[in-house]
Amino acid sequence: MADINPLRLFAEDSDDLTVISAAVQDAVTKAENFRYETRQRRFSIELNRFRWEEAVGKRKSQPKSRVRSLLAFDGILSVKTRGVTKADPDMVYSLLSISFTPDAEPPGGVITLMFAGDGELALTVEAIDVTLLDSDYEWATRHVPSHERRRR
Repeated sequence: MADINPLRLFAEDSDDLTVISAAVQDAVTKAENFRYETRQRRFSIELNRFRWEEAVGKRKSQPKSRVRSLLAFDGILSVKTRGVTKADPDMVYSLLSISFTPDAEPPGGVITLMFAGDGELALTVEAIDVTLLDSDYEWATRHVPSHERRRR
């Protein structure tokens, strides 16, 4: 494995959120890894992030890696889902993007997480307060992410 430092990213505005969105593109998770803590107003996702920063410039035959990461959103007022359910515990969700739509009166708004297969999470927030933390747990993968179909 290459000696790449774990990512520690924080977002406080939409430009920062765009950087985090690029870092977690094609991360995979299951619905059991979604956690909404109402009292703390925190929504978090444990995910397996594809390390795009490591894959850039590598030939197809060279191994790539994934790392276990935590993506946390603070200041959550509400969570809405569409096409994402805990009913099928084996369903794997692939995160495509994260975007922010501001309210008429900033700094609040809605953070939207889009998943392959039309799944969506909408997080109503007081302000953008997002953290991405990689763990030390990483592993090699030969598969480069694809958006062709949902996988089980």
